[in-house]
This record gives sequence, structure tokens and C-alpha cells, in this order.
Amino acid sequence: MVKEKLSSKQLNEVQRQLKLYKQGVQEIIPTEELEEKLAKSILLNKPLKIKLGLDPSAPDVHLGHTVVLKKLKQFQDNGHTIQLLIGDFTGKIGDPTGKAIARKPLTDEEVKHNAQTYFEQFGKVLDMEKVELHYNSTWLSQLKFDDVIQLAGKITIARLMERDDFEERIAYGKPISLHEFFYPVMQGYDSVVLECDIELGGTDQHFNVLMGRHFQEKFGKPKQIALLMPLLEGLDGVEKMSKSKNNYIGINEPANEMYGKAMSIPDELMKKYFTLITTLTPEEITEIEEGLDKKTLHPRDVKMQLAKRIVQMYHDEEAAEKAEQQFITIFQKGALPEDLPTMTWSGPTSITLVQLLVDTGLLSSKSEAKRMIVGGAIRIEGEKITADMETIAIKHNMIVSVGKRKFMKLLLKN
Repeated sequence: MVKEKLSSKQLNEVQRQLKLYKQGVQEIIPTEELEEKLAKSILLNKPLKIKLGLDPSAPDVHLGHTVVLKKLKQFQDNGHTIQLLIGDFTGKIGDPTGKAIARKPLTDEEVKHNAQTYFEQFGKVLDMEKVELHYNSTWLSQLKFDDVIQLAGKITIARLMERDDFEERIAYGKPISLHEFFYPVMQGYDSVVLECDIELGGTDQHFNVLMGRHFQEKFGKPKQIALLMPLLEGLDGVEKMSKSKNNYIGINEPANEMYGKAMSIPDELMKKYFTLITTLTPEEITEIEEGLDKKTLHPRDVKMQLAKRIVQMYHDEEAAEKAEQQFITIFQKGALPEDLPTMTWSGPTSITLVQLLVDTGLLSSKSEAKRMIVGGAIRIEGEKITADMETIAIKHNMIVSVGKRKFMKLLLKN
């Protein structure tokens, strides 16, 4: 046992790191091996290799993604090596996890653009100068067909069929293309090439991450630890945070938008958000939880604390203060924000509401505009409008609002 060779100071460091890495984690496979790897790392003064695989299909990073990034930051702060793996080769297949149909393959241009966007946003959490960046096309594109056959021979169809999404598609008579079976195979082979010690992922990546252990063992290499983080529910409190579900907080969003969205987080999820996306200690989170239970803390005040902290992490203290003051002005005093954005209107003076919302940039698509209108979120000069095809007469200084976070004052040219 490596631990027997450690000094008391080194043993304490093993336990300190182990406790830190366990915080907020859903599952570690297996915990005892993680402790052994940490002990060996400290004994030899050799950093562990921590892998995170990225399928660059959705480049906008939101708080749900930062659950794993925060954990990577903990490893990085302790001197371990972060391996960010861009699945530029596997991205052309698409991860079938949770999909009822095959994913549409990405083009080379889409992969490169999305990957670059990831790097820029990840820099808000990680020190990217100390991160190893890898592209799995480097090795996967070099495999010959006989290499692929040998690789496929190291796993059974029965094992691949253990994936819930494959089982469901078979049960419902939905097709599975042969190439989809190769996604987890290739992801597992990535771990062989990188010789990683630990791979992080969400719980929805359970099968894919375990493929790394499987193939490392088949190639006679030390097996990686699977460290799986819980999925963060979005603002609806039900579905996993996702841009497609429109229940997300993007880390590149303006401070006011970020703060306002955070204030709509369901009360019952506040502890989970504090735990998974902030740097508060378990003791500080427990103190907040006890204050809520004893009613010495008001849920609104706690949520404002959470919202402010989120803005601080991705903007700065000044932006967080301003966002909080604007929230108080709009929501608690019912006034309009002082720095109301304006737009000089050069379009027609009569336009449908849907088109107006899109042309002003308040909403990104007509379908989204229609949903917001039906939901009663749109107001013109403070009056709620619920008919999506209603014709709006543009007036000078007219104020259009979406919910209580987005405003636009329209100015007509003289």
C-alpha cells in the first residue's frame, strides 16, 4: 500500500484533497482507488491527469457546464494536470446519449468554431495556460481499418447494449446505426491514448466514462477513476439546464440578465446551486441552510446572495452591485431601469409584434417570440399584449419589455 510510505503530513494532504474532491460529487468509481492514486501522486510528487471530454456541438457554456468545470478547478489548484479533450473526430458522429434518434454529424468548420468558443468561456473558470488541449482526431484519424477491428474486438455487443438509450430505441423499434456503437468505443480509446488517471463527467455520461476504464484495462494500462457530477436542474426546477429548454443561465450573459434569471431559481434548489456552482465551503452552505430552516434568513435574501455571487464569478464585484440595485429598482420598486437600452428605429412604423421582438433583438426567433407572447411576458408601454400577430404602431420613446429583465426604448429618426 502506497499510503504506508507516506509521512503524517502527506497523509493529511491525501485526506484534505479527497474530502475536497468528494464535495458535491454524485458517484466515484471506485473511491478507494482515488485515494490510492492521490497517495501515489503525493509520494512521487507527480500530478494526476484529469480528463474532460467535450463534444463541441453546443458552444454556449451555461451554469450547468460549470458544475464539472468547478471540480476541474479544484484539481488544477492542487497542481494536477487538466486534459481538455475536444471530440473533433467523435463530434462528427455525435454522442447518442439520451437521444431517441441519431445525432446530426458536425462539419469541420462547426467543430473548430465551437471548440474556440469553449476555450474562451472556460477561461472564466480555469487557467487555460496550464490546461492541456487535445483533439481526438490526432489519433483516431490515423487508425487503419484493421486497428478499428481490433479495437471493436475488445468489447461485446451485450456490453454496448447496456446503454439505456440503446435499449429504449430497440424496444420502440427505432433504428440504431452501426457507427453510433463506435462513439463510446472511441471515447474509451481516448483515455487509453491520454493515459488519464481520472475522467470527469455528468451522471448522464456514466456509460461513456466507464468505457475509459474498460479499454485501459484491455490495453494493460492503469484504470482511470470515474468521477460523476450531478446534473443541475434549470430555472424550471425540473429539466436539466439546457439552452434548448430555455431554462439556463449563460456565463457570457450580461450581468443584469444573469442576476434576474438567478432570482427565478426555485427555492428548493438554492442549496444545490450553492454547492455545485459556487466556491462556498460546506460549512458556509450548512449555515445558510440552517438559517432558512430556523427562518432567521429569508429565502429572497438568500437568493439575492446567490444571484450576486453568480454575477461576481463571471463579471466582477461592481457589476454584481449594479445588477442587484437594478433588480431592486425594477422588481421591488416597480420602476424602469435607469440605463434603459435604446434603439434608433429605422424599420416600418407599423409591424407585427413578433417581427418587432425579433428585429429589436429582444428575442432571437419568431417561435420564441410567439411563446413569450402567449405566456403573457410581452408589454408595450406597460400594457400586456397576448396576440402574436397584432400590429404595433411604432412611436417615439416607446418602451417594449420582455418579462422584467429585458427592455428597449425605441427612438424614431427626426
